[in-house]
Amino acid sequence: MTLTARLVTTVTAPLGPASADAPQVFRRSGGGILVQRGDTEVVALDMDAPYDGRASEVRFPAPWPRRFGTVTVSPERDAAVFAGVHAVRSVEVSGATRWEVRHGCWDGGCFLAHRSFDEYAHDEDHSRADSGSVAVSADGRQVWAHVREPLDGDPDTSSDSGTDPEDDQELWMVLDAADGRVLGRVNTLTVASDSVHTPHPDPARMGLSVGEGEEGSPVLWGHWDGQRLSVEQLGIERILLAVSPSGRYLLTVPVGQHSLFLHRTEDGSKALRELDATDTVPAHPDGTGGGGVYWDQEAAFVDEGTLVAGTSEYDGRYGAARHWLVDVPGLTLRGEISYPVPVSGPARPAGDGTWYTVSADGTSVHLWELDEGRAKA
Repeated sequence: MTLTARLVTTVTAPLGPASADAPQVFRRSGGGILVQRGDTEVVALDMDAPYDGRASEVRFPAPWPRRFGTVTVSPERDAAVFAGVHAVRSVEVSGATRWEVRHGCWDGGCFLAHRSFDEYAHDEDHSRADSGSVAVSADGRQVWAHVREPLDGDPDTSSDSGTDPEDDQELWMVLDAADGRVLGRVNTLTVASDSVHTPHPDPARMGLSVGEGEEGSPVLWGHWDGQRLSVEQLGIERILLAVSPSGRYLLTVPVGQHSLFLHRTEDGSKALRELDATDTVPAHPDGTGGGGVYWDQEAAFVDEGTLVAGTSEYDGRYGAARHWLVDVPGLTLRGEISYPVPVSGPARPAGDGTWYTVSADGTSVHLWELDEGRAKA
């Protein structure tokens, strides 16, 4: 069966692709925020506000260029939180620093506890350093951050003395979004090259996928009960793709990307269902038959009963990207999604029954929904 997607809207990226990352959409209650990171600023657009040029945008000055870390924006767009090589920093629209938490350097060969970005701004090793990530809870009250030890103020740290990076560990922290106070912290027992947070609609819960290069790819599931941060490992060779709108289900894929796995949040280490790509997805019509089909590293729940998963990484060798509608909780393939225009890349969650794709040139975001009246056998 072929399912038809309807274009809800197209939003032009506020920054040019030559000097900025591709735009992203962050889900929030009732809609989404389009966020694009440039070297000198971050722009956040309210996807639900009338879009007339620049009327719905907010701009945050960036404390360091984009190659030195990642960023997220609070649900109310009153702060941008930057995860950098040496610190997590919350910045207001004015450019003022709301708070900063300094941590161990993500450059594995660096022994210094940096006090500022200027100390390594022109060092190529630091521009290629490993990285953590940050996310803001659904209610905007906490910031979750994956960083390296030690934190500024931990024993045996100072601005002019170094620590042996072999002794340093990685931390997952919950911070107060208002003032940066560390509310809870745990050792992740990981050796990250990078990481990605996956928010949950319950502000007390969060997912973290940690890329360790050839060493592994653990998925961690965190719960902050207001007093203690507890963490469960969902797997050591997995990537967390998406969380259902209610928060009841999690979707993961192994690093080999051969199968989708559906989990319940309350016992996430056990998979409920599996959907193998090779057994269910036909080879690309323009393909030559080389290699098996595999899933993308991103996917989107449309609602509690359906999700969109793509095979665009596999398809890119042969032609246009393909996306597939999958029924939940049985995790069965319903059919291919037909778009009125060619799409590129994976399907990503946008909330409220929609998903988004980014144009191949990175200049626009397309928001989609199912056209339920146009399914074809």
